Amino acid sequence: MRPTGKQSPPALRGRPGGPGLLLLFCLRLGACCPQSCQCPEHAGAVAVHCSARGLQEIPGDIPANAVLLKLDANRIARVPNGAFQHLSQLRELDLSQNAIETMGPAAFSGLAGGLRLLDLSHNRIRRVPKDALGKLSAKIRLAHNPLHCECALQEALWELKLDPDSVHELACHTSEQEAFAGKPLIQALDAGVSFCSAHHKTTDVAMLVTMFGWFAMVVAYVVYYVRQNQEDARRHLEYLKSLPSTPVSRDPLSPAP
Repeated sequence: MRPTGKQSPPALRGRPGGPGLLLLFCLRLGACCPQSCQCPEHAGAVAVHCSARGLQEIPGDIPANAVLLKLDANRIARVPNGAFQHLSQLRELDLSQNAIETMGPAAFSGLAGGLRLLDLSHNRIRRVPKDALGKLSAKIRLAHNPLHCECALQEALWELKLDPDSVHELACHTSEQEAFAGKPLIQALDAGVSFCSAHHKTTDVAMLVTMFGWFAMVVAYVVYYVRQNQEDARRHLEYLKSLPSTPVSRDPLSPAP
């Protein structure tokens, strides 16, 4: 019977420090397959199938010569920085149907040049991290995520190469503009809606309110200062009036009247 995938070297199993040595061995030789996964090889290229394996995190012993990596239908909640940095030959990465909520800013470092397709559909992504995805030239699938439609999302999508076959399935789960909550994102964008203009308008209003507040404080201080000086001047004048008048002394050499 032909094996379905590469297995870990038996010499490294059960030894002290075995997992660390195994990972180092795999990264250098590209010869291992994650436990419970299948890694068929063809013409020196490896396809790693880890679909529906109950994984809660991304395996660390993925073969370095993998061109296809399927991690769909698992329970992965986050993609840490550098999770795929040793997979320079990877062309397709499937992370769909997981529970991904967060991605590190360097989650896909090392994949910018070669990756052709990144599937992040059917996850729990609310905000698209521009730092993590903006440098990729791959087609990206983001359909069926609870996206929050806001300025940051719109700016991020401008820099991404979205998969045209799934772009119509993007929807605003929530939105800064309540009228678009629950509606297709492409519908809002085609209508010329700019979530950034609303954001900037809100910022401008807040700035005007702040400036008016400062102006009112300055005016109040000036009024208080003037009134206080007037009060001090009035009291000083009343004090002078209250002083007894001193008669003018007559010069004894002057002639009597």
